[in-house]
Amino acid sequence: MTHKRDLLQKIENRTAKVAILGMGYVGLPLAVVFAEAGFEVVGIDPIQEKVDIVNRGESYILDVPTQQVKALVEKGLLKATTDFSALDNVDAVSICVPTPLRKTGDPDLSFIVSATEALSKHIHAGMVVVLESSTYPGTTRELVLPKLEECCQLTVGEDFFLAFSPERVDPGREDWTTINTPKVVGGITENCSEVSAAWYAMALETVVPVTTTEVAEMAKLLENTFRMINIGLVNELAIMCDRLKVDVWEVIDAAATKPFGFMKFTPGPGLGGHCIPIDPLYLSWKLKSLNYNARFIELASEINTNMPRFVVNKIQDALNNHGKPVKNSKILVLGAAYKPDIDDVRESPSLDVIHLLEQKGAFVEYHDPFIPHITHEDWEMESITDLEAGLKNADCVVIVTNHTQYDYERILAYSKLIVDTRNALGKKGRNHPNVVRL
Repeated sequence: MTHKRDLLQKIENRTAKVAILGMGYVGLPLAVVFAEAGFEVVGIDPIQEKVDIVNRGESYILDVPTQQVKALVEKGLLKATTDFSALDNVDAVSICVPTPLRKTGDPDLSFIVSATEALSKHIHAGMVVVLESSTYPGTTRELVLPKLEECCQLTVGEDFFLAFSPERVDPGREDWTTINTPKVVGGITENCSEVSAAWYAMALETVVPVTTTEVAEMAKLLENTFRMINIGLVNELAIMCDRLKVDVWEVIDAAATKPFGFMKFTPGPGLGGHCIPIDPLYLSWKLKSLNYNARFIELASEINTNMPRFVVNKIQDALNNHGKPVKNSKILVLGAAYKPDIDDVRESPSLDVIHLLEQKGAFVEYHDPFIPHITHEDWEMESITDLEAGLKNADCVVIVTNHTQYDYERILAYSKLIVDTRNALGKKGRNHPNVVRL
């Protein structure tokens, strides 16, 4: 029996053992989905605290209920470890590690390199490996494959199987989750695509095979570049409408009544999250090495990156109209998460807004029901506990994240001045003397 047929049989019988490298926002939900499909899953993560939490049957991800993890741990279908030697007995591996940008804007692939090097010491015949971490086209073939091949005498597509499948996690969603979001899978060879698609199809509702890893990698970047550019467009529209004294929110709502040829995007204080602010820049970086300038990406990035500064200018003008300078003013930022109803601060524009206000001498506090503490670069901050007192004491309240559990009528009633960057107050904020909207 060939390695391909043997592995496919294990997958079909659910006797294939699964490993997830990186147990974060992508890895833990994926581990749970595979375990619930009947596979024995081991999560491998260098952070001992995460490993201990999983092995206690608890969850540290809002989208994954603790009772779900506990049930799987008790059944022996899910466990975690920091020891990569667990890969010796594993048949299927998914790499779900971070891919941030360096401060210079270059891709930081150190997590992929580290995970691949650790995996290469334990790779064996009859194993399928799928990279899920967002990256530039060519990473799987040009970076991961050589590192796996150089440590063994195995042939890709015959002895082991390698593919790329972009994660599509959107934290906080209940309609589209890991299990029902269509999964794109592209392999190094046709056999790689077939094996990896067969594995994922045992746990996920819809698998979309494509011909190569590069197609799968590029598809992910297209998805997020599409969003980044359209958000950049409406952010620039907000700046233009500000100059023209036109209500940008009314403009967008009016345009959205068109039933065809238009998709609604809304402006905000900047881009946040683990994908949209970062992934398109991976593509831009790659193309620079091919002497091509990705102009739409660069322009959208410039607009989106400058939105926190535009918001701070709005705050400064609003305070000035109320007879106060920014310096020594008490400013309360509502929301630290990068989007509503989650506990994720990755690339959150709130961090930039807070930092810029402090640079101007403001006394800044924040409140977020999901994030009690922020540690960012060289500063730390605790969320205030008495929201009502914070609203009353603030010279200006800035709505950066429009969490649904906020009582916006009370916020409006208790605040002297509000800068609403998300149109969270809706019609009640329109033309209100104490409200300034983006």
